[in-house]
Amino acid sequence: MTRHLIALLLACAATAQTAEAARENIYKYTDKNGVTVYTNVRPKGVAAKVIGTYSCPACKVDSKVDWTHTGLNVTAFKNEIVTASRLNEVDESMVRAIIHAESAYRTEALSPVGAQGLMQLMPGTAGMYGVDNAFDPAQNIAAGVKHLRMLLDMFDGDFELAAAGYNAGENAVLRYGGIPPYAETQVYVERVGILQKRYASEIAGGSATTAAAMGGGGK
Repeated sequence: MTRHLIALLLACAATAQTAEAARENIYKYTDKNGVTVYTNVRPKGVAAKVIGTYSCPACKVDSKVDWTHTGLNVTAFKNEIVTASRLNEVDESMVRAIIHAESAYRTEALSPVGAQGLMQLMPGTAGMYGVDNAFDPAQNIAAGVKHLRMLLDMFDGDFELAAAGYNAGENAVLRYGGIPPYAETQVYVERVGILQKRYASEIAGGSATTAAAMGGGGK
């Protein structure tokens, strides 16, 4: 049975915050025992696939992305997102904003500190929600949305604070009584907010178009 091993965590933790490390690739390959290995070191003598980069797209302080115009994705993982959103009463636009910001919809995204998959679940968070494969879209989204719901409840439905907690941890938000004074977290919250509003508009527009096509759009 294939198992997932994360070989890079201790080795790269000390350099995780540098821009140089943020640009390194993560490689995936299968060893001679049939074990799937994820590592930041280019393996020798085996066929390896580059599967991701270290940092979330919206976390880079000096990001050149135009977040007000960058393309959106309202179709990927539709069933998984809608199911988890409805079950946890979390707006789909919030979920898509987090996924877009964290992994840009890459199912195998892996950060230097071990955050995994679409919603970049830390191993402890994944375990808390019963996830045994954080790279599985359905499991990752289900757990990520549950965690987002918990943060929304903790911060009285304030999406900005929930997003800050998702990035920096809820304890940091509680400690500072608001968005922590971390440059990464502040730009992350701003960008996720932009994405959420854009996704909400896009999703609402799509629903209206569908309703009109079915004869339910009114006069």
